[in-house]
Amino acid sequence: MKILRTPDERFEGLADYPFAPHYTTIETHDGSDLRIHHLDEGPADGPLVLCMHGQPVWSYLYRHVIGHLTARGMRVIAPDLVGYGKSDKPAAREDYSYERQVEWMGKWLEGNAFSGITLFGQDWGGLVGLRLVVNHSERFDRVVMSNTGLPYNPDVPQEVVKEVEAFRANAPTPSLVELRKALGSMGAGGHPARKFAYWQKWCWETEDLPVGFFMSMMLKPPPKPVQLIKFLLNKAGVTSPLPTAVAKAYDAPFPDPSYKMGPRAMPSQVPTLPTSPSLEEQRKAWTFFESFEKPFLCAFADNDPVTRGGEGQFLERVPGTQGLPHTTIKGGGHFVQESAPDQVAQVIFDLIQST
Repeated sequence: MKILRTPDERFEGLADYPFAPHYTTIETHDGSDLRIHHLDEGPADGPLVLCMHGQPVWSYLYRHVIGHLTARGMRVIAPDLVGYGKSDKPAAREDYSYERQVEWMGKWLEGNAFSGITLFGQDWGGLVGLRLVVNHSERFDRVVMSNTGLPYNPDVPQEVVKEVEAFRANAPTPSLVELRKALGSMGAGGHPARKFAYWQKWCWETEDLPVGFFMSMMLKPPPKPVQLIKFLLNKAGVTSPLPTAVAKAYDAPFPDPSYKMGPRAMPSQVPTLPTSPSLEEQRKAWTFFESFEKPFLCAFADNDPVTRGGEGQFLERVPGTQGLPHTTIKGGGHFVQESAPDQVAQVIFDLIQST
């Protein structure tokens, strides 16, 4: 396996990220050494909160949440998934699958012997984190999920499957405008797999994925005239036009396009169809959670078009959700850790205190 490692100097001087790195080396299926990075902040004897990020971000996403939690006496562990942040980055598409991410992070978890964990997972942090709970249930005491899911879709109509697969194989790469329109209408009717396919296709077929530009425009959009200039520059081939401090931070892990295989490949691994990989593993995971009685809290945002209403599957099927004060994150958007870190920290703290 060819493995890339981002030079340390790429992370120097990032805004609001003063944290010391911690590294764990695991062995892959082919005997390669793979280094995984995590943050470890707060008192060593404090209640342990594992904060799992998604795509296309890294532990930088939790920089404000960390401060709120450690101020309340919590110990926060925030890893970078393989392919992201300061963790190593396998270079081939086939290196990235749902099952490998679960395997890699499971080895990382065991290597650090973490236990008594309260999991907070969002986006892929939920998809991977929930599978860690299944495989290492004795290490977890509580779960908090936000803007995520445990996708299992064995009954998608065949005509939808054919349409999505044909779109991903043959349609032109969506523009950013088309992408935003599709994702913005995820909850407005039509099968969600059709609309999510825009994200899958755009990520995979955009070789120099504009991670920092995309994140900064989503999190802190500038005035309309500046937005127009930035979109025009991006369309002209500038990957990160007029970058803000946030854009620079989310671009930092990727010195050039060869480092971006993780963010490009992972959306296609989301099991949205019955033909997707991991279907059987997801079925088994749901069987596990249908008898999971430890505290399981949902804290989804009120304005995330991608996952809005996604908490319903957990509330209906997971016994551990019963009797808990499930929360709506006000104005959190998709990345609640950026837009509402105080609300996220309060939800986690209150669950630990009450259980």
